[in-house]
Amino acid sequence: LSQMKVKNWPLKVGHTLTVTGFPKADAKRFIMDIDSGDDIAFHMSVWWNAVVVYNTKEGGCWREEIKHGLFPFKQNELFKFTVTLTHEEFLVILSDGSEVHFPNRLGACEYKDFSFDEGVLIRSFEIN
Repeated sequence: LSQMKVKNWPLKVGHTLTVTGFPKADAKRFIMDIDSGDDIAFHMSVWWNAVVVYNTKEGGCWREEIKHGLFPFKQNELFKFTVTLTHEEFLVILSDGSEVHFPNRLGACEYKDFSFDEGVLIRSFEIN
């Protein structure tokens, strides 16, 4: 269930999306998706049991998920991360400076729609 949707705000190759937010106290996780029509090019699910899961949903089917052990998120604490789109990947820089390289599986040069679930309060959302 989406709490916040951002439509027609293009993230193009070479651009960086910067997100700051605050996790809701009662949430088990929060999710950010970068959508491509009915597909999800980039799915980031932050679970409070200290795992972040990245995935792609294509043609209604989830692909192989990538779990990352890097976990700079803390409940009840403001976070910031960036996602830079390249032809090959989504480069994620987490708030502690660690990098996650997630493949651009759908291969598009631009994605226009974003969504966040109800587990997070977004403070700022910027593309440059």
